Amino acid sequence: MRKRVAIIGLGLIGGSIALGLRRQKIEVVAFDRNKESLIEGLRLGVTDRSADSIAEAVTGANLVIIAVPVLAMASVLKEIKACGYAGLMTDVGSVKQPVLEEFIAVYGEVPDQFVPGHPIAGSEKHGVSAAYESLFRQHRVLLTPLDNTDQIAVQEVRQLWQSLGAEVSLLTVEHHDSVLAQTSHLPHLLAYALIDTLSGQGDSLEIFEYAAGGLRDFSRIAASDPTMWRDIFMSNRGPLLAILDQYSQDLLELRSVIEAGDGNELFDRLSRSKAARDHFSSLLQQRHEQPQLSSELSSELALKAPGEDK
Repeated sequence: MRKRVAIIGLGLIGGSIALGLRRQKIEVVAFDRNKESLIEGLRLGVTDRSADSIAEAVTGANLVIIAVPVLAMASVLKEIKACGYAGLMTDVGSVKQPVLEEFIAVYGEVPDQFVPGHPIAGSEKHGVSAAYESLFRQHRVLLTPLDNTDQIAVQEVRQLWQSLGAEVSLLTVEHHDSVLAQTSHLPHLLAYALIDTLSGQGDSLEIFEYAAGGLRDFSRIAASDPTMWRDIFMSNRGPLLAILDQYSQDLLELRSVIEAGDGNELFDRLSRSKAARDHFSSLLQQRHEQPQLSSELSSELALKAPGEDK
């Protein structure tokens, strides 16, 4: 029997997963509350067929992938539970603790067939029309299984992502949300804030017309989907505010250095940042020269100690 996957939420991530799965001859059934997305998905060949409801989408599915904004998770879970589906599930949310809380609110527990997941891949473009098959290739996917998560389920979800070209690592939920607040959520928040500030400075068109590549590169992520990022910022408030407070303090100290005209201290801070960036880039380059080894090693460590930070 042909394997069938149900995708709930047909945007950039859900659509890109669908394209990759269809290349493997896996049947993809999609549901999205935006009917235009479903029509576009069929027109572009992203999906095999569309469903009129979540219940229709998950019926007969071997796996359900939930690819909706975090704040929309509760209503999706209620419909999945109502139709009696109890099979393998995963998600793609950028924040994990709120997702687990929604499962507990709806199911009374986190089912052992649910494997929390998060692909570290994306684009400032959004919607199913922006989907492309290679989105996850050579990108990392983080899985955050709990102590009660079925290990066969973890392996199946892991293999699915690997089949899409991704490198899979396992983290605890707490570690995931803290790390992502620092590496993804804070940079996006700063990009939005910078553009908001600059666009209010007199002739904002002139500012962007004469912008160098640095501003274009950094501000690119401010073109991302506001709904998705509002949900992420609200859902991961604790870890995000902690790193934002630290950044704000460091920024004030940097301002004081500039105000005092202390060129030596400024040079030291800039040099320290450059050295750190060069060091991390070198480590990442070495790591990606043997991606399979590092992925396997991190996964083995995670499976041996599922309750510890990795």
